[in-house]
Amino acid sequence: MATKIPVTVITGFLGSGKTSLIRHLLQNNQGHRIAVLVNEFGELGIDGELLKSCQVCPEDGEGDTNIFELTNGCLCCTVQEEFYPTMQELIKRRDSIDCILIETSGLALPKPLVKAFRWQEIRNAATVDAVITVVDCAAVAAGTFASDPEAIAAQRQADDSLEHETPLQELFEDQLACADLVVLNKIDLVDAETKARVEELIKQELPRVVKIVESLRSQLDASILLGFQAAVEDNLDSRPSHHDTEEDHNHDEEITSTNLILDRTFDPEKLQQQLEKLAQQQEIYRIKGFVAVPNKSMRLVMQGVGTRFDKFYDRPWKPEEARQTRLVFIGRDLKSSEIESQLVAL
Repeated sequence: MATKIPVTVITGFLGSGKTSLIRHLLQNNQGHRIAVLVNEFGELGIDGELLKSCQVCPEDGEGDTNIFELTNGCLCCTVQEEFYPTMQELIKRRDSIDCILIETSGLALPKPLVKAFRWQEIRNAATVDAVITVVDCAAVAAGTFASDPEAIAAQRQADDSLEHETPLQELFEDQLACADLVVLNKIDLVDAETKARVEELIKQELPRVVKIVESLRSQLDASILLGFQAAVEDNLDSRPSHHDTEEDHNHDEEITSTNLILDRTFDPEKLQQQLEKLAQQQEIYRIKGFVAVPNKSMRLVMQGVGTRFDKFYDRPWKPEEARQTRLVFIGRDLKSSEIESQLVAL
């Protein structure tokens, strides 16, 4: 029996920096032959395209690529339909793969996915080396998705309908509870005192002793992220979840995604200003996509978390490629028509 393929599950909330972490790891792989499985929320494969543009994995020919995309939005819910067949294909190529990275959707629970590695067909060939949880330090500092018992108690007293923690809070806690390593990302956006406070909040949610490493732009060495040999599937009892007593789990039905494809260019600064306004008008958690810029031969990547945005040029437009602006919006109770009309009017 050949050695099992080590699998690293990378989880974390929307916009925490998971794709950037994987992209950096691919570009600085230290000789590791890495396959990547990306689980998208939304129909446009933005994260998968970002990884393919790292210029490490071949882009041409489906049989040669090491990037696999699942686009249903919740890998933990479709293990049989999408994850299992993809893993079987990767297992067939085990002689040419040193490790597998799985990027979960920001709305997926990590523990049900890890349980799939107990299936005999997968267990014999692959093992979960570690679960790495990426945390947006600035978002947690703002209290966006961090657990705050006092605030929750106050809300419950003021509103009789708030009987349980919100799904987003449970998700954040479950992602931390399953972690072998926590990456505290975007520390440059907060001061030292705030960072220390966020670290303390995270430690309160960790059921075991788990290391927390700091990162500016998800740029961490492969030696930090790979080689844990944790065999996570064999010790899930030490990783509690809000859903341990449930056969199935429910997602917040109001959290949806909407896609916008426009055959036009945008001035990056004006577009960002409009997206910031939209994020203030609606409960938008994440904006990501590609922008066609006037008189630019490069494709612009634009990513937003709340009203914070980051943008960079990732690669030249291909000759046969339509220079479209393609954006994905993820949030609660999104008003798609308003989003489209405001951007079209720019």
